[in-house]
Amino acid sequence: MDFNNDHNKFLRAKERVEELKKFYSSLIWYVLVITSLAIVNYLTNGFSYAWFLWAAFGWGIGLIFHAIKAFRWSPMLNKEWEERKIQEFMEREDKDEPMDRWD
Repeated sequence: MDFNNDHNKFLRAKERVEELKKFYSSLIWYVLVITSLAIVNYLTNGFSYAWFLWAAFGWGIGLIFHAIKAFRWSPMLNKEWEERKIQEFMEREDKDEPMDRWD
């Protein structure tokens, strides 16, 4: 039983590292691409209309949500919350309690 617990911890840790790796990779690409777009914007119109900011804003929103998930800033987006809810529902089912529609 101890082996399974250690193995599960290892798999969760590995999954977390993968999430962080994906976020940092996305962040690097964001900086590179937005910088490139800013350079193109400057060379074409000298920032008289900073259109690259639209791309930075749109992609930045996605990057913020990615960071929230990767760093687990929201309790609703992480695995521990999911596991607690699954355990709770399984315990209720064992007790034959009716499940609320809004749980």
